[in-house]
Amino acid sequence: MDRKEWLKIAGLVGAGLLAGQGKALNWSAEQEMLGSDFGEDFLWGAATAAYQIEGAWNQDGKGPSVWDTFSHKKGKIKTGENGDDACDFYHRYPEDIALMQQMGLRNFRCSIAWSRVLPEGKGTPNEKGIDFYERMVDKALELGVKPWMTLYHWDLPQALEDKGGWVNRDILGHFAEYTDLMTRRLGDRVKDWMVLNEPLAFTSLGYLLGIHAPGRRSIRAFVRACHHAAMCQSEGGRIIRANVPNAHVGTTISASPIHPKEDKPKHIEAAKRVDALINRIFIDPACGLGYPTEDLPLIRSIHKHMEPGDAEKLAFEYDFIGLQYYTRQVVKSSLIPFIRANVVKPVKFGVAKEDLTDMGWEVYPEGIYTLLKRFAAMPTVKKIIVTENGVAFPDKLEGEHIHDTRRIQFLKDYLAQVLKAKQEGVNVAGYFVWSFMDNFEWAEGYMPRFGLVHVDYKTQQRRIKDSGNWFSEFIKK
Repeated sequence: MDRKEWLKIAGLVGAGLLAGQGKALNWSAEQEMLGSDFGEDFLWGAATAAYQIEGAWNQDGKGPSVWDTFSHKKGKIKTGENGDDACDFYHRYPEDIALMQQMGLRNFRCSIAWSRVLPEGKGTPNEKGIDFYERMVDKALELGVKPWMTLYHWDLPQALEDKGGWVNRDILGHFAEYTDLMTRRLGDRVKDWMVLNEPLAFTSLGYLLGIHAPGRRSIRAFVRACHHAAMCQSEGGRIIRANVPNAHVGTTISASPIHPKEDKPKHIEAAKRVDALINRIFIDPACGLGYPTEDLPLIRSIHKHMEPGDAEKLAFEYDFIGLQYYTRQVVKSSLIPFIRANVVKPVKFGVAKEDLTDMGWEVYPEGIYTLLKRFAAMPTVKKIIVTENGVAFPDKLEGEHIHDTRRIQFLKDYLAQVLKAKQEGVNVAGYFVWSFMDNFEWAEGYMPRFGLVHVDYKTQQRRIKDSGNWFSEFIKK
């Protein structure tokens, strides 16, 4: 496959997995929502990820992760930046969690940096690293903020990648060891766990397209990594449930509505293939349906990498599924091998510039309603929590204020669609904004700002944006 074809596939998969979004609903005073409309038990929170906020990349015994290695390579990050310091959450977590409390955010989605607690990915634990997470959890609970812990949010220890990473079947044992360690150390206090963050994203962007860490480009590596990640996803759930009394176990899936460019058979078939890739490759086996190989030729070789008993072990009945939604995809048929589909850029089907985000994604709030209805209809899905939804728009600092009115409208429009699904009987139990604060946005660097809280990366000063104040008041009502 030549470079041009790889770039086309990168546009197809990457556009669906990086983030994005919807059309304004023209709110009137009579239509104004209240947080209480979602019910007293609805969970409100904000999300983060270890590598994107912690910094302290080589302090207190932490080993390098694939993102430490990748971001230090020239040309891998658009802005030439890295996550060495990020938001310095490692040192500033008491103030940041206090800010969450001030904003009324009672649920905090965070993750563990695997190489901070197991520098080699296995073997002797780093007690200083574990101590950091214990102190962070204790501070959150002290302030009435519940930690929702994600075990894996993309930062694989480099030592494991050197041995093949997610392509090496040994990852099953290493992930089980890591999961066992952290659930035993934190399970007396942390009850809400997510196994993986967007497994399709780190397998496709990291092993198929090479635009995220570890930067590999191989269809065979991608297929093997998918199977091993799916196995770890279910096995991680079993370990959490065994180790944590009263555990509340989930995993997160990135998803997008997939629409054909035109109502023609070739475009409809292309949309079906893309849907299998973007939306089904991990949720189907978790629900006991197996891999969608009939609709996705790209992964038909996955059965070659399965051992006896694997098919049964793929399924796991989670307490909740975390839905992560940013934008829809409009696709057309193409001659690209394996996929034979291509993403149509939003401007090509009439999306105005004001309906595009800083990432170039279409604002499309109706999509979250569609996905909630769809996921709710899947077998074994008991409950859905929106574990990521948010937007990057240009933020202008005016004095001490950021008047991000477009982000406020975005939140209103998307939450209206979540409420619509809930009122129609979908068991959607919570909503986490991406993200609590501006952070290192992977290969995009620090330029896109998704946060409710503005971060001055030079001084590390935090300022609550107008959207943060709006969301705070909304969920307190």
